[in-house]
Amino acid sequence: MVSSESDFEKAKELFLLGLNAFENENYRDAEQFFLGSLKFIPARISTLTNLAATLIKLKKYQTAQEYCLSAIELDPTNPEAWMNLGIVCHHLKRYSEALANYDKALALKPDNAEAHNNRGIVLKELRRLHEALANCEKALALKPDYAEAYNNRGVVLKELRRPDEALTNYEKALALRPDYAEAYNNRGTALKDLRLLDDALASYDKAIALKPDYVEAYNNRGNALVDLKRLDEALSTYDKALELKPDYEFLAGSRLHLRMKFCNWGNFSVEVDRLLKGVLEGKPVTQPFELLGAADSPELHLKASQIYATYQLKRQEVLGPITQPRSPDGKIRIGYYSADFHNHATAYLMAELFEEHDPSRFELYGFTFGPHSDDEMRQRLVAAFDYFFEVGDISDCEVAKLSRELGIDIAVDLKGYTQDSRTGIFAERAAPIQVNYLGYPGTMGSGYFDYVIADKTVIPMERRADFSEKVAYLPNSYQVNDSKRRISDRQFSKHELGLPDKGFVFCCFNNNFKILPATFDSWMRILKAIDGSVLWLLEDNSIAAANLRNEAGKRGVDSNRLIFAKRMPLDEHLARHRYADLFIDTLPYNAHTTTSDALWAGLPVLTCTGKSFASRVAASLLNAIDLPDLITHKQEEFEAKAIELATYPDKLEKVKSKLELNRLTTPLFDTKTFTKHIETAYLAMNDRYQAGLPPDVIEVPNFHVAKIRHDQPMS
Repeated sequence: MVSSESDFEKAKELFLLGLNAFENENYRDAEQFFLGSLKFIPARISTLTNLAATLIKLKKYQTAQEYCLSAIELDPTNPEAWMNLGIVCHHLKRYSEALANYDKALALKPDNAEAHNNRGIVLKELRRLHEALANCEKALALKPDYAEAYNNRGVVLKELRRPDEALTNYEKALALRPDYAEAYNNRGTALKDLRLLDDALASYDKAIALKPDYVEAYNNRGNALVDLKRLDEALSTYDKALELKPDYEFLAGSRLHLRMKFCNWGNFSVEVDRLLKGVLEGKPVTQPFELLGAADSPELHLKASQIYATYQLKRQEVLGPITQPRSPDGKIRIGYYSADFHNHATAYLMAELFEEHDPSRFELYGFTFGPHSDDEMRQRLVAAFDYFFEVGDISDCEVAKLSRELGIDIAVDLKGYTQDSRTGIFAERAAPIQVNYLGYPGTMGSGYFDYVIADKTVIPMERRADFSEKVAYLPNSYQVNDSKRRISDRQFSKHELGLPDKGFVFCCFNNNFKILPATFDSWMRILKAIDGSVLWLLEDNSIAAANLRNEAGKRGVDSNRLIFAKRMPLDEHLARHRYADLFIDTLPYNAHTTTSDALWAGLPVLTCTGKSFASRVAASLLNAIDLPDLITHKQEEFEAKAIELATYPDKLEKVKSKLELNRLTTPLFDTKTFTKHIETAYLAMNDRYQAGLPPDVIEVPNFHVAKIRHDQPMS
């Protein structure tokens, strides 16, 4: 078809109008002008490529792809068309195709700085971080004033755990483009990583001032405010983000969890139901940990973990498969990975396990990515491990590579989906056998964890289908404990603890987010039934304390009957348990370490079990210390038992006497035997791997022998 001169002029006029509209960011007008131009000259490469670029801006990626392919069909040597196709594939998350298209664009035009920059972004998505960094640097060598390349180099450096260098690059980008909202947002994330939270907040505010509808900056601002413990401000910031984008990934769960932290329960059941519906529909509405405390549903906990793993932590192939089996001879190398190898609840539980491992059969490697510390616990742990590595400053891929080079046989993740986790290490496959243990009471929902360590209370045999991992069952309780924990001999007065001189003291030292309205209703009914009784709680934050006092008043209970305990050193915290009479638990997220603390200090714990792992941990611990009478299965039974023990002092005294007798004779605090149990599980895992067999359920026999006590009773 031959176009007339008139058609050519009309096409040219519309094309120029399209270019002008595009440059002024009027993309809808640009689309119409370019489409109009094509009606007169359908096979013009420049119009097709500019229309594709416009459609990309309008997020019409499938249609943009059609015009890219049309342009390539007309002229396979056009680098702009290949570039646009790369951008389309990138947005459609077809990263390998995007990379191939950028490579074709660069083969045609090697000095294309934008193509090098975009190629770096795709390589970052593919976790090929050092290659990504090289591409960003190539782009900057070609175009030294390229603000976007500085910004993207900063993003890659952040992923490489080099926040100082990332910050420098964001600031270079901003020097070139002072109105660059994305660079301000990214600058905020680098500052947050450096724990410069007030500066991070100011950077997010600048990003929002430049781009008032910037949802990601609002979300990040909320996260910084949570870390600053400015919880009310964080909530209003999350609200703004959800107003702008109601389906912003995982934000609804973060917002609900924040409200749970300060016991803000308005419309609570409606929000939980909405969250559960989203998970059921496969939507990314909540991070897995945030769901554990909101709902007792193992099926949905699995679903939430699978969604999160799919969106955030897909199995990586950067290092390739581990193909060489480990030699069946010699010691098994166990790697433990955590951010909590310092004065932290996880370390308080695990320290003696590391000390008791059999050095003739196991070699221990500690990998810490938490704060640099030289506190008492860190010193104890470093002494317990054969090798100890600070890996907080290297990327997930580099940690996995180091683990492989060290020949780690079994990699044990002690964080799961909890704060400061580094699940990406395991997505890269750090060892032939990877284990989910202790830190996260649930399934990881991914294909790269082989085992979860549990017991038959926390994961009954009929609930194994709710876990993506194979279950390694330990006898007694899955939770290790340190039998060397010191209890201070400090004597408190009731006055300094804020407790009344008389009256029954119920207590619960769980984190405030575990207190749900139904639990609090139950507690208030118990207080009403026992005259003069009080409830002693941990004060996470002053807002939660005020809200709980207000909620007590709504339920007809004098708010002064709620006493709030400040945080104090662990040995003194354990000592103050002596001034409580009965620990009453939360549901669906039980007391875990706090149950161990109470039992170690001689305080009985009354629990109510649910269906999920998180709701059955206290029962596991009580079974292991032979106090099954303190395990209830319905809320009514729980309340009746609490009232009975508070009403009849002789019954409670019998429970306390049994606890004192069992404390050092039953399995719960028998760390030496526990170590043999978990080592048996590790040996079974390794034997299966060496035999070329896939992971399967493991059941460890019970080696515990009841002890005769010769020590003096606990004071």
